[in-house]
Amino acid sequence: MRVEPVSGRVISGPLEDVYVYEAPVRLWHWVTMLCIIALGVTGYFIGSPPPAIGGEAYDHFLFGWIRMVHESAGVILVVAFLVRIYWAVMGNHHARSIFYVPLWSGEWWKALKDQGLYSLFLKRESQLWVGHDPIAQASMFFMFTLGALFLCVTGLALFAEQWGWGTYWMMWFGWVFVLFGDPQMVRTLHHLAMWYMVLFAFIHIYMVFREDIMSGGSVIGTMVNGIRMFKREPRA
Repeated sequence: MRVEPVSGRVISGPLEDVYVYEAPVRLWHWVTMLCIIALGVTGYFIGSPPPAIGGEAYDHFLFGWIRMVHESAGVILVVAFLVRIYWAVMGNHHARSIFYVPLWSGEWWKALKDQGLYSLFLKRESQLWVGHDPIAQASMFFMFTLGALFLCVTGLALFAEQWGWGTYWMMWFGWVFVLFGDPQMVRTLHHLAMWYMVLFAFIHIYMVFREDIMSGGSVIGTMVNGIRMFKREPRA
């Protein structure tokens, strides 16, 4: 099977199953998904607190539990992201695809245009891709990777604020408040980044199910067992 090296487009057969996503990548994907759900729900309530449920706060500790779940999920997300960066270096080349976009490649831009026409239902069939197609790779980098990095940095800065200036936490992340002016601006940007990630999640879910049904290769199953399986021959 011949594959275009930059875009990952299958040029010709005979087709064969390809081991694309290694176990650490798949585990990171599902752990990150659970963290984003927990962070999104608790983050919403932190930004828009629920009404009082009556009685003394120490009898319920509702908001305390919300903050604890949010901060715990945030720490897990940060650790998972750091492990993912490590595996981008140690894993196969598919493990690195969400950390860059090959803007220098004319073949990639051509493939992006072709996949864009297919996504807009202006072409009946897509090309076959071993890894991420160009639209998926660009959205993963610009929406997920950069968005998650921004959420991690601003989230750690807001966590550091609880410890106060002069602590190690503020020595590491106090520059975030200096950069953006004040803590409230950091909170606002962190909250907006959450909605940016929610938008990505909805787009991602739609495209995953759409491509699993319409494209010529497996998508959901590939993130379960790591193997890309093809259903038809590549389009000329």
